[in-house]
Amino acid sequence: MKVLVAEDDQFTRDGLAEVLRDEGYDVTTAPDGMTAIEQFRQVRPDFVCLDIMMPGLSGYEVCKSIRALDAELPVIFISAKSEEIDKLVGFELGADDFITKPFSLREVVARIRAVTRRCYAKQGKPTDVFAMNDLEINRGQLRARRGGEVIELSLRDVNLLQLLWENKGKALDRRTIYMDAYGETYFPASRTLDQHVSQLRKRIESDPQRPRIVCTVHGIGYRFDPIEIPGKQ
Repeated sequence: MKVLVAEDDQFTRDGLAEVLRDEGYDVTTAPDGMTAIEQFRQVRPDFVCLDIMMPGLSGYEVCKSIRALDAELPVIFISAKSEEIDKLVGFELGADDFITKPFSLREVVARIRAVTRRCYAKQGKPTDVFAMNDLEINRGQLRARRGGEVIELSLRDVNLLQLLWENKGKALDRRTIYMDAYGETYFPASRTLDQHVSQLRKRIESDPQRPRIVCTVHGIGYRFDPIEIPGKQ
């Protein structure tokens, strides 16, 4: 899923881009309004994060231009302007959300995931829900369920799980997982994938010490081994 981040402050722009990439998004950035419109036309992102006060064209003006090209595209305003009138103007222009600086990374992630769910809800693909043993994953909701427990997932989590599910019983090497699930170049010395799997297991495995969903294949990578669940066909 592609995201455009338009923000004139480099520290904030780079920080948002890093958070989004960690979540699993393909991120394009722009330092001003004119560049944002140019990037939008070239990249055609799935949603946009817009700062309001930018050189050249404001976020409001950029939003108007985007709306002229795509009336349904989700837009999130991220700004230091916190007056109620500023938020009202943003929502009148069709913004889906409004995040006020300073903000926490947890808040940004939660808002971004909410917008992603709305994007997937519009697509409504039949393959959005799949089961990995006793865990049901809903790609469109970025959530998993085990019984009555709801587990929040990132886009990257879902990409990894869906890749393993689609190749059930097959050992996938780290290069394949990086390229297919992450959309990134593989670096053999990197421990990023293993660290991600370790954290993911803590949330989705009934017993993280004895994983049944994301299983390690020593010297190769990971595999999903389906097991027969009593009462399920």
